[in-house]
Amino acid sequence: MTEVRARAARHKGQMNFEAELTQALYAYGDDKEPLPETVRIVDEMATDFIIETCFSAAKSAECCSRSKLKVDDFKFAIRGDPVLLGRVNELLAMDKHINTARKAFKTDEGREGLERGSRKRKGEGKDGEDKVEDKAEDKGVKVEEKVAEELGDDLDDDME
Repeated sequence: MTEVRARAARHKGQMNFEAELTQALYAYGDDKEPLPETVRIVDEMATDFIIETCFSAAKSAECCSRSKLKVDDFKFAIRGDPVLLGRVNELLAMDKHINTARKAFKTDEGREGLERGSRKRKGEGKDGEDKVEDKAEDKGVKVEEKVAEELGDDLDDDME
């Protein structure tokens, strides 16, 4: 936790999340135009939480003799709140899942006209066939199958 005297003057008049918090308060049942004091207090609380969590994660990284923060430092900083830690783990797993799916559907469309003249590209055979693209297509099929299997597993788990 930060010192009280440092916290008192830290956010004087500065609103970091005013628009987002107004929408969130409305979503949770407040008026469409909540009181400015309410938005200010919630903004201050959110900002304090973010700063304290980052400070705690920085301490964790410093103890490990690192200057850069890692995801594990933030996990360590919030280890005392199992609900928050569970949500963070869920979001990280979802991010990994989305990135895997995104890689499966990544294509090189629109790059066909960018080659100049008759220069061979790296991985191009004698007859102009693309060895690299064939390998990439095979890899894309494998990744698509893997994603389909993972999605199938997730869907099977949800059905039970």
